[in-house]
Amino acid sequence: MSTFMANKGNIERKWYILDAANKPLGKTAAAAATLLRGKHKPEFTPNADCGDFVIVINADKAVLTGKKLDQKYYRRHSGWVGGLKEVKYRTLMSERPELAMKLAVKGMLPKNSLSNSALTRLKIYRGGEHEHAAQKPELWDAQ
Repeated sequence: MSTFMANKGNIERKWYILDAANKPLGKTAAAAATLLRGKHKPEFTPNADCGDFVIVINADKAVLTGKKLDQKYYRRHSGWVGGLKEVKYRTLMSERPELAMKLAVKGMLPKNSLSNSALTRLKIYRGGEHEHAAQKPELWDAQ
């Protein structure tokens, strides 16, 4: 018996679709992070990038539970004095729901170089249409 170690030569990447319509933003992001990392595979290796491609559709129809729409903020800072910019999630979800989903997934990935390559495999779309039909993606049922 020998232990299997995944590397670039023996990783098989698949394409999955996650439908975020009427589902909590966090649960959809958690499922996407699991698929991007490859933790659903039996040959998962923590130090190797063995994840799959993920397409998130209907990002504008994802819901935030509780009072998060009015109490949660997206904050960024320019580095200059007084350079803090704040946007409520109600505004962010109506204007840029793709960014809200990407930030949620990014927060659930490890803080290392593997997350950078995993985020390049994440494709987020506002509506139900996507342009990756040629890759024959499978629908992933995330509860």
